[in-house]
Amino acid sequence: MGKEIERKFLLAGDDWRSLVQGITYRQGYLNTAKERTVRIRTDGTRGFITIKGPPAGTVRREYEYEIPAHDADTILEELCEKPIIEKIRYRIGLGKHIWEVDEFLGENEGLIIAEVELSREDEPFERPPWLGRDVTDNPRYYNANLVKNPYKKW
Repeated sequence: MGKEIERKFLLAGDDWRSLVQGITYRQGYLNTAKERTVRIRTDGTRGFITIKGPPAGTVRREYEYEIPAHDADTILEELCEKPIIEKIRYRIGLGKHIWEVDEFLGENEGLIIAEVELSREDEPFERPPWLGRDVTDNPRYYNANLVKNPYKKW
């Protein structure tokens, strides 16, 4: 059984930009119900389907499987809710953890969020100097909600 334990933060600086280069992601949702989300994602060369359960604090069920990239592209264009989420993801190692910084494009341009995945809810982690406010419990920042309420409309 898959689990995701994740914390989300806004950023308080952009010193992270000099640390890495990013990869462009496109993702769309087949289902954005509160009880479950079903997401299709591409990273330029690969496709994935991800099924997530409802969040319970920082924990939620998550199952992710690779699918053919061509199928993922077709599903994004023909079946997913619009707008498609587009973002550049930067992966930054710090201590024992990998931070993923997502710089959103398109309808969510201007929004930048950092996430860290943990092995348990109370796991300590090193906070980078560019980390801002914790928004883990704010559903407004969930990618699935950015489809219905894009950042440009806030």
